[in-house]
Amino acid sequence: MYALVDGNNFYVSCERVFRPSLEGRPVVVLSNNDGCAIARSNEAKALGIKMGAPWFQIRHMEETEGLVALSANFTLYGDMRDRMMSLAAGLGPVQEVYSIDESFISLQGVRGDLTKRSRAIRERIDRWVGIPCGVGIGQTKTLAKLANYIAKTAERKPGSYPDELAQVCNLTTLPAQDLDDVLAATLVEEVWGVGRKIGTQLHEGGIHTVLDLIRMDPATIRRRWSVVLERTVRELQGMQCIDLDDAPAPKKEIACTRSFGQAITELPPLVEAVSEFASRAAEKLRKQGSLASQLLVFAHTSPFRPGPRFNRSIVVPLRRPTADTGKLVWAAAVGMRRMYEPGYKMAKAGVMLLDLVPGSVLQGELDLEEEDRRDRTKLMVALDTLNQRYGKGTVHSGATGGTNKGKDWGMKQERRTPQYTTRWEDVPVARARAE
Repeated sequence: MYALVDGNNFYVSCERVFRPSLEGRPVVVLSNNDGCAIARSNEAKALGIKMGAPWFQIRHMEETEGLVALSANFTLYGDMRDRMMSLAAGLGPVQEVYSIDESFISLQGVRGDLTKRSRAIRERIDRWVGIPCGVGIGQTKTLAKLANYIAKTAERKPGSYPDELAQVCNLTTLPAQDLDDVLAATLVEEVWGVGRKIGTQLHEGGIHTVLDLIRMDPATIRRRWSVVLERTVRELQGMQCIDLDDAPAPKKEIACTRSFGQAITELPPLVEAVSEFASRAAEKLRKQGSLASQLLVFAHTSPFRPGPRFNRSIVVPLRRPTADTGKLVWAAAVGMRRMYEPGYKMAKAGVMLLDLVPGSVLQGELDLEEEDRRDRTKLMVALDTLNQRYGKGTVHSGATGGTNKGKDWGMKQERRTPQYTTRWEDVPVARARAE
């Protein structure tokens, strides 16, 4: 038995916690450089704004519909996620944080009324953190994901499903006929793992609803489509095929890339940018306990702007696997200097750490230079600790040129709200009104 706890319109909900005036108004959160909508309130969805809609196409709604657009505040969202997930973990013994706002919870061995328990956890998250969420319960992860969709849709679109399924939907307690009615009212493309392309193919094959898909023979599904879709069907039929992953496997590659707020033509700001990206990638690398053997650095011009085209990358091999920020920053700077050519307007650059190996497995060498003999592990731990405590970039490599603020290569975030929970300067202050 599994539950899926999912924050409703998570980025928008985080913003509304500290700006109650946004309640009831159409709100979108924009991607890096304020490019497109990556989160929408229900009111914005009602206006027909699609996920990924370019900002320049919907900007006119500020005047006509009262649309509010905000730059992404990922530091705030990450901290709010941690608070929400810590409370969601109280639902069951094992938790898998699946995404920024989704968490699978194992309900194995949990006694009592699971629906009532889920409502209590949901209300606690709403009261203590301020994030509304939906909870779906099912015999498998796929059914829990489907139940969560039903819970959120019933709340957002009254009449689509029975009102008692709003916010918390427990498919295991529904009478057989009611369950069939709910599944028959849900389109097949809403199933986790189906997607738009396969959904279209299923519609063409006469499979329109989740109930249609559940009634299909898994072997037939495998023959006509794939073993992956067969697994999905078996999950919908109540057979567990996807285990809870409470300890995700280490990543095989780590990347940090950004589009620039404006075109960059000179070498120094490009070196600063990739140095910053290498620093962030190094922090992720240490967090999962790995070392990198190679570093790839790339840069390219915009495919949408006029002018000469540039799209190159270079791999810099490292003398020995490392997670040292200084060495990775050095490699990124070397790569950028080697491939740079003047006369191009760079729109994006990035760094990828390749050939990752576990930090516990390190082959020794006899001819190490003095710099390689120095163990800077404790220094890296201190760097990560300070940046975690006081905010990213508090301690940084000199090659990055300092904070991103005011840099030509920095992202556009003209509409970003304060980092209310992670910066002392941004913590809201309540003052008593003088009598």
